Order: sequence, then C-alpha cells, then structure tokens
Amino acid sequence: MPTKDKIDSWAALKEKVAHWKKDGEKVVFSNGCFDIVHLGHIDYLEKARNKGTKLIIGLNTDASVNAIKGPTRPINNQNARARMLAAMEFVDGVTFFDEDTPLLLIETLAPDILVKGDDYLAENIVGADFVISNGGSVETVALVEGYSTSAIIERIKN
Repeated sequence: MPTKDKIDSWAALKEKVAHWKKDGEKVVFSNGCFDIVHLGHIDYLEKARNKGTKLIIGLNTDASVNAIKGPTRPINNQNARARMLAAMEFVDGVTFFDEDTPLLLIETLAPDILVKGDDYLAENIVGADFVISNGGSVETVALVEGYSTSAIIERIKN
C-alpha cells in the first residue's frame, strides 16, 4: 500500500476502525507532533503498536505544533510528517488534529488502547476516561533516554 494511502480523514479512519474491530483487531491510538523523526519516536511507536494489532496516530497540524512549540516549529510540514509516519510498517493509519488536545479524535475513533510515553501519568492522559469507560485500556511505554526533537534542534544550532 502506498504510504499516502495510510493518511485518512477522521471519517475514513472511523470506518476502518469499525472494520478492524469487527475482525477482532485491537486498535491502538497515540498522538504527537513527530516533527523530526528520531530513534525515540521509532522505539515508542513500535512499542505502542505491540500493545495491539493496529496503530493509528493522531498528528498535530502545523498550526497546533506552532501553538504548542512556538513560532519556529514545526520544522517539517504536516504532510511530510504524516508521510514519514505512514512509511513505518507498524503504522496502520495517520490523521490530523488541529484542536488543543486529541480528545474529540479519540472519542470519534474509540480505540481499544490509548498509549503515551511514560513521561505521562495514565490518569493525566487526555482521553483516558473515555477509553476506559468504553472497555479499553490506557498504557504508557518507556521512552528512550536522550532523544527529543527539541534537543536535536539545539544540537544543530550549536
């Protein structure tokens, strides 16, 4: 499947999720900016996918990355970031969200498992209550120390 075919609207992904669940798949959801993809991202997303059988990524739009990270970000535009994520074998779907949090997207897709890095407490993860109340689970995965996009950008500057 061409990588661009993994990038979908919320509605198209909602349909895919329904089919996957009907077929007994366990759908994992995670989200982030994924501006400059590095080992930490690869390791994190691979671990997230291993919590289920399908992985969907909610990707912050350029506008939301700019609001969160500041006026010099993102480095890569949302289409480039989405294609890089979609190129990963263990990523099954990518969609954009422009809101402050991915809550509405999580409620739309209703994943079985919500995953974030272990720098979050499960009870503080946006969408956790919704996923749990629908019979799903919320899990954290260990992050690879020493890898962050912000740190990479600082090293490049210096």
